[in-house]
Order: sequence, then C-alpha cells, then structure tokens
Amino acid sequence: MLEINGLIKQYKDFTLECSMKVEKGRITGLIGENGAGKSTTFKSALGLISYDGGEVSVFGKAPAQLQKEDRERMGIVLGESGFSGYLKVKDIIPVLAAVYPRFERKRFIKLCAKFGIPQDKMIKEFSTGMKAKVKVLAAITHGADFLLLDEPTTGLDVMTRNDVLDLLREYMEQDDSRSILISSHISSDLEGLCDDVYMIHGGRIILHEDMDELLNEYGLLKADAEQFKRLDKEHILSVRKENFGYSCLTDQRQYYMENYPDTVVEKGNLDEVITMMSGGRRL
Repeated sequence: MLEINGLIKQYKDFTLECSMKVEKGRITGLIGENGAGKSTTFKSALGLISYDGGEVSVFGKAPAQLQKEDRERMGIVLGESGFSGYLKVKDIIPVLAAVYPRFERKRFIKLCAKFGIPQDKMIKEFSTGMKAKVKVLAAITHGADFLLLDEPTTGLDVMTRNDVLDLLREYMEQDDSRSILISSHISSDLEGLCDDVYMIHGGRIILHEDMDELLNEYGLLKADAEQFKRLDKEHILSVRKENFGYSCLTDQRQYYMENYPDTVVEKGNLDEVITMMSGGRRL
C-alpha cells in the first residue's frame, strides 16, 4: 500500500530521514515523541508537502501521480485538519456523498448516533473528542482500502477510544486486503491493534518490529553494577543508568532468563521500548 525509501525532508532545525513500508492486509503503527517526525511522514506520503530526497509510493504511484480514483481509496485523519467549524454534521453528509461514490450514508448516520454526535450542532461547538470522532467516522465509511490515521484517538476517553479501535478492527475484518497506517502516543492502543510497529526518534526510524515479537521476545533487564559487568552485551539494544544500577532493553529475553538467573528480567511492553530506545544509550 505504502512504501517509503530514503525519504528526506529538511527544515531549518530538523531533518526527516525515513524508510518504511505498509503491506497489504496489515495494521502498521508509527510511534515517537512529539516532534519526532510522525506528521511530516504522513504529509509526505500524502503529497501535502514536498520532500528533498528519496521515493514515496502509494498504490504503486508517487503522490503527485495519484488520481481522483486513487484518493477515493484512502481514508485520512490528520491531527491539525478537519471539517469547517461552521458546518453541522448534517451539512457534511452531502459533501462526503459527492466526494466519495462509495460513501455509506446510513452507516455514517448510525455511527454518529452511536457515538453521541449531534446532527444539528456546529462543529466548532464540539469538544476535541467529538471532532476526532467525526473525522474517524468519515474515514471509515466511504469504502477506503487504505487508512492513514495520524493520532486519531487524541482527546477521546478510554471507553470511546476502545470503541474507535473496535471500528478499525471491524474495518480490517471486512476485507483482508485493506491496510492501516496509524500513529499514536498512547502505546496501549497500538499494542492491541497493530501487526507491526515503527519507532521514529529525532527524524529517524530507530526500530521496526512485529508487534507479537516485541511483546513476546523483548524484555527489560534490571542489573546492579556487578551483574551488568558480567552480562553478554550482544543482545542488548539500549542501556540506561539507574539508581540501582542499569536497565537494559533486549530482544532476546529468554536468553538472559536462561543464562543469568540472578538478574531480574521483566517482560517488555511498548512503553518500555519507547522509553529505552529514545532515552537510553544504544550499544
């Protein structure tokens, strides 16, 4: 669906250098702190900004070559964009129907009712969470083959986030040739949703891993100074100095459990991987 090879986008005080791929039938996550380059990656993929080097391909075409029919196959949520605040939801329904031939009017209205979105209220009067819900519902109700969702659950409470994530799972179950690229700063959203995940830090991809592999094989070692000295460092990805000694991120948790029984080895999660890869010292 999407392939980015050696993408370079230069700003005065920031440079994005990115390569990644979203394969058909998969949900791919993009994680990283604010300012890491997530939104720049999305905008480059969509052709909303120019870039200084590399190649971007969506449906096998460069963004500038995408036709109206190609863009109809995409469902897009960008954090800083949305519908005019002076429109009501009932006003955007005919707009969506005109732009997207496969727009599911009845389903959109039904989902708005389910999520408590009023038809006769101006969008500018909506809460941040309600505005986010409208954008997600518009993205999933016009038969898109590929969703590009930049922080789509921002501003949503826990229950509504879970409902939105369930909608994305349902979207994928309806057609196994669909794909999603989603970014989020809420790691629990991605852990239970994504097939694989990229981590971006300082404009560069520093990790790509299948989610099952990350959750099952990654681990966090807690070692004092003497234990750390004796550790085989070959499978240590990142180290951080702590009061008690060292925290060490590994992608070979079982190896250290078997060979270093006196060292605490905890099962990894996405939060810990983010913290260690962005804030630790890589070996």
